[in-house]
Amino acid sequence: MSGRIGRALRTVGVTIAIAVAGVGVAAAPAQAASRDGVCDSGEFCYYYNSDFAGSISDHGSSLADYGATQPTCYEFQSAGNGQGQCIKNNAASAWNRTGSTIRVYFNSDFGGTSQDIASGAKVNLNASLKNNNASHQPAPTGGGGYPAKDDYPYRGQTTGVDPWNFYKGQCTSFAAWAVRSRLDVAFHNYYAGVHWGNANNWANAARSAGIPVYGSPKAGDVAVRLGGTFGHVAFVTRVNSNGTFEVDEYNYNGGSAYSHRTVSVGTANSQFSQFVRFK
Repeated sequence: MSGRIGRALRTVGVTIAIAVAGVGVAAAPAQAASRDGVCDSGEFCYYYNSDFAGSISDHGSSLADYGATQPTCYEFQSAGNGQGQCIKNNAASAWNRTGSTIRVYFNSDFGGTSQDIASGAKVNLNASLKNNNASHQPAPTGGGGYPAKDDYPYRGQTTGVDPWNFYKGQCTSFAAWAVRSRLDVAFHNYYAGVHWGNANNWANAARSAGIPVYGSPKAGDVAVRLGGTFGHVAFVTRVNSNGTFEVDEYNYNGGSAYSHRTVSVGTANSQFSQFVRFK
């Protein structure tokens, strides 16, 4: 089915819904504006090209799955480059005309790397999200937290031992730095008389040191993945209202580099199941 036919059928569907409402069925709550390729007040809008050029796709404040193929995907609607193409992994810039900060995600269902776009802002998507956009929602505001940042003093270094006795560039070194710099806890590899070692030992080391370990996160926790040869640790920066949480980390999937992502509790390689609470 072509994009043109799909749009026509959606128009027919709207007409039928209005007719039904006229005979006593309660209508759905009104949205800020209809999806018509015009970026109206109250909408979040993607542009096919950078610098707010090309075809526009306008939306409400939250959408978990853009769809990947016609005729079921959300598409760029107005005239210009990209018209009729699916918006998933195709947007280069955005205009947030809602009243909330909108968070754009790399994955569907509000997962993966993200970028926050303030209310009223017109921005180019960053290098991680440009042509890699899959969902968006209002950025969570409650629960406190820590700003996501790469302040690690040994970024770019992959050899040698840091002053707190972990290997530079590893997840353990960065997590130890985050605990020291953000929580003001003088943590090191032999903290409280216990050898902490590899990431998959941190939960047991914490218990031996009398530090509580939980099954759900709080901002400021060290998240622990037990699986894999060495496991993985990250610093929890924020817990979101939908049950997901955000982490700062180093060396996720190798490369000894910084990343910030939204994750959920679990035992998959992308998840964490234990949370060490220093404070």
